[in-house]
Parts: sequence; C-alpha cells; structure tokens
Amino acid sequence: MDLFRRFLNYYKPHKLMLAGDMLASLFISVIGMVYPVMTRNMLNIYIPERQYAAIVISGVSVLVLYTIRMLLRYFVQYYGHVIGVRMQSQMRRDLFSHLQRLPYSFYDNHETGRIMTRITSDLFEVAELAHHGPENLLISSVMIILSFTYLASIDWVLTLIIFACVPILVFVSVHYRKGMKKAFDDRRRSNATINAAVESSVTGIRVTKAFVNSETEVRKFKVGDDQFVSASRAAYKAMAKFHSSTSFVTDIFNVFILIAGGLFLYAGRITFGDYSTFIVSVNLFINPVTTLIQFMEQFQNGVSGFRRFAEIMDEKPEEDAPGAEPLTNVRGEIEFRDVSYSYNGSREVLRGINLHIEPGKKLALVGPSGGGKTTLCHLLPNFYKLPNGGGDILIDGKSLRTLTMDSVRRQIGIVQQDVFLFSGTVRENILYGRPDATEAEIIAAAKRANIHDDIMALEEGYDTPIGERGVKLSGGQKQRMSIARVFLKDPAILILDEATSALDNTTEMLIQESLDELMKGRTAIVVAHRLSTIRGADEIAVVTGGKIVERGSHSELMAQGGVYSQLYELQFRGLEERLLSS
Repeated sequence: MDLFRRFLNYYKPHKLMLAGDMLASLFISVIGMVYPVMTRNMLNIYIPERQYAAIVISGVSVLVLYTIRMLLRYFVQYYGHVIGVRMQSQMRRDLFSHLQRLPYSFYDNHETGRIMTRITSDLFEVAELAHHGPENLLISSVMIILSFTYLASIDWVLTLIIFACVPILVFVSVHYRKGMKKAFDDRRRSNATINAAVESSVTGIRVTKAFVNSETEVRKFKVGDDQFVSASRAAYKAMAKFHSSTSFVTDIFNVFILIAGGLFLYAGRITFGDYSTFIVSVNLFINPVTTLIQFMEQFQNGVSGFRRFAEIMDEKPEEDAPGAEPLTNVRGEIEFRDVSYSYNGSREVLRGINLHIEPGKKLALVGPSGGGKTTLCHLLPNFYKLPNGGGDILIDGKSLRTLTMDSVRRQIGIVQQDVFLFSGTVRENILYGRPDATEAEIIAAAKRANIHDDIMALEEGYDTPIGERGVKLSGGQKQRMSIARVFLKDPAILILDEATSALDNTTEMLIQESLDELMKGRTAIVVAHRLSTIRGADEIAVVTGGKIVERGSHSELMAQGGVYSQLYELQFRGLEERLLSS
C-alpha cells in the first residue's frame, strides 16, 4: 500500500492533464456503446419498417461519433504518454539526485550497469504503466458495466450465463499470474546482469585489447546472456500459459453464446434481431475483460520496475548529524584520535590510529598495500562514517561528527593515482573544481599545474573534447588537469593518494613540480610507494596491518633501521640494479 501511495504521488503535478485524459477515455467508452444500440434498432425497427431516412441518419450519426472518438483517442494517446514520460522524468531525476547523496558503501556493493538498468529500462516500464494503467482500468471498467447492463436489457438470463464464465477467467488469471510475476522478476535481474557486463567490458576495452582477452570477455558476456535467455524463456513460457489459458476461457464465452442464444431463439425467447445484436455486442463485454487480463502483464512489469526504483530510493542517504555546523576559516590542523575502522563489520582495517598534523605541514603515509593508508584518506573527508567507539577525527579541533559533510569536503582537495575525468571539454573538467570560476582563474590554475601549454597545443584549446574518461590525453596530462582542478578549488587540506606512482620518471618530475606548488601553504597527507617523493615530508608514518608502527622524519626513520629503512633500501637497491642492467 505504501508503494502504491508513493506511485500516486507522481501523478499530482499532472492532475489536470490526467483528468482530461480520463474524461476523454470515458467518452471513448460511451461512444463504443453506440454501434450495438444502432444495430439493434436497425434489425428490429428501421429495416423491418423500411425507415430509410432513419437508416441514413443513424449511419451518419455513427460516423460523426466515430470521428469524435478518433480525436479523443489521439488526445488520450498523446497526452497519456506525455504524462507517463513526465512522471518517468521526475522519477529519473529523483533517483539520480538520490544516487548523488548515497554513501561510498552503496557503490562498493552495486555495479554501475545494474544501477543504469534501474534508471533506464525499469523506469520505462513504470512510465508505460503510468500511462496505460488508469486508461485501461477506466475504459475497461466502464465498458464492462455498460455492456453488461445493455446485454441484460436484451436478455438477462443469457447475460448471466456469460457472466458465469468470468470467475473462471479470474481464477485462471490469478493462478498463472503468480508464475509470470516471478519469471519476469528473474528476467529483469538477468537484464541488469547483462548491462553490468557491457558497462564493465566497454569501460575496460583498452585493457582487454592490451591483454588480447577479447575471447575471455565474450565468454563472460555469454554467461550473462545465457542467463538472460534462460530467464526470458521461463518468462515467455509463463506468459504463454497465461495468454493461452485466458484466451481459451474467452473463446468459451462465444461457444456459450452460440449454443444458449440459438436455443433461446429456437424457443422464441428472443428475436432474430436481438440474437444478432447480442452476438455483436458480447465482444463489448469480452474485450474489456480480456484487456484487463492482458493488462496484468504490463501491471506486473510496471510494479516490478517501481519496486526496484523504490529499493534504491529507500537506501539511506548521507546525512549530517543533528545540529552539525559548517567548517569555516580553516587553518588545516588535523588529528586522528584512536581511530579504528572495519568495512561491513569484517576484519578491522585500522586499529587505534593516533596522528596529529599541524597546519601547513606535510605528512607522508607509507607501507605495504592493504595496510590501511587509503582508508585513512577516505575517512578524513567523511566518505565512510566512523562507527561509535571507533575514535574520532578532528579538523581545527572540531570533530567530524559535529561538522557538515559538504563544508568539510569543500576544504579538502584530492589527487589520486586513478584520475577520473568526465566526458566533455578541457574547460568543463577544470571548472569542476569551482563551477563559478572565471576564464582568467581557469587559465591561472592550468598554468600553476603546468598544463596550460599542453592545452593550448590542442586543436581547440580549452574547448577540446577529451573523450570518455580523458582517453585522448596522456596519463601525465590527465594528472595535471586533475591538479588544475584542485588549484581552482583552493582547499586548505590536500590528500595525494599515489598521485605519481603510475607515471614514468620524466613525467613524475613534472607532476611533482605541480604538486609541490599545490602543497604550498596547505596541510597535506601524501600516500606514496615511491619513497623518493616524500623525503622532504615534515613527518612520515609507516602504516602496516592497520597500525602505525613507525613515525618520524626521513633521517630519523633511516637511523632507526626499522621497516621504513628496509623499504627504502629495497626500493633503491632495485633501482640501482635496473640502472646497471640497462
């Protein structure tokens, strides 16, 4: 019932258009009753009594009414679909806006392709239901009532004989609808699997080609496609049972009419004109009943799509704590107090982390992969919420729990190893740092990131399309564009997560110059595997197994001869060996 109320709420902005659509549908139903009435009069009165004028007038009247019905059907088809599309659009906007507010953890557990299915094909089914649902229910219901009343006026016993078949039809429909519901739900899920596979494969097509693994991708896709075919077969089998059974029951209607009507005519209970009219008119009763039965399939698809839409809408969005205040006048002091964290209640990734970073200082995090460095970086902008009892993180002495998330994130700039650029132009991607920036500010940010000259060398300069995820740019260019974006944002705190580890040495030096410029006057947390890039950090923390095992400057840690010293020596010994072998 709650799902139904939520669906009805999307009709509210379109009440007037919906009322017009329903009124037009009502007139269509009423006009549909004219033909059998005229037929009965023709057979019983006008033709036997040779009322030629009445015959012509009746024919012209029916033609005029059918012309009006044509116009009404145009109105219903056009404006009914407009209502459905507008409702679909509103749902799509609501869903997309809601997705923007969901936490990182949601995207950890949901594939992009499956989410896309909810936004596209699922909502299309909902739009079809939104349009055809009220129309089919109203027209069919009115036609059933009017036709039943009219048939009863001809002969109520014959009408009741036909009506006796309706419970059988309803029973058959309900019985097979259950199987059809499950089958179509399975088919929808398998369709989402295909979309997810396509999205993953297309996004990673360059990796596929690099490893010559197209056959592997085809096999993986075939698995999902086979699931879809199997689910579709089950769905269509259930649908075939449903339609063939219900069609058989409706065919029985005509058999009963033929036999019972013939006997009534033979016995003199009804006239030949009434019998002929009854045979013509009975379809006015059977067709809307059949329409309602066939509507079950569309209803099921629409309800299934809306339920999947509601599942995401019911996901709890990120919310600020009650009474949370904005972070203002940021100096950049950061403190981690006894921070512990685990994903989904599994093994702890961080255990008892304590760190203090003075404003404008640079802290480097080093250690083996999986040690918890990136998790620390994700906790600072509140991408993941610290659990109760999981310690606290403070910025300028204020707990993250008491600050609004948006205000915290506005003060934090992130440069990652895997740079994400949006499809669009160079300008649009840099502007992502601050959409209201002026052209002069964009150019200044690009110059500070050492990317301006590269941009001007492009065919259309700042208006050059960069392709999906910046495919038309080199790795170094993409990285410097992301740095320009952060320059434009001008945050007080920086997080550099393996920002140069995927680059060659020459490009790394150029990027490092940009990063050094970016870090001036800002508090910075730097995650790095290349230890040469963090020798000048104010403090280095070695994180392994979710704990900080060493802290100090480069020289202090080298003097200790511990984990950092071993990592450093191994890295540079490997570099020396590579240089000698080359």
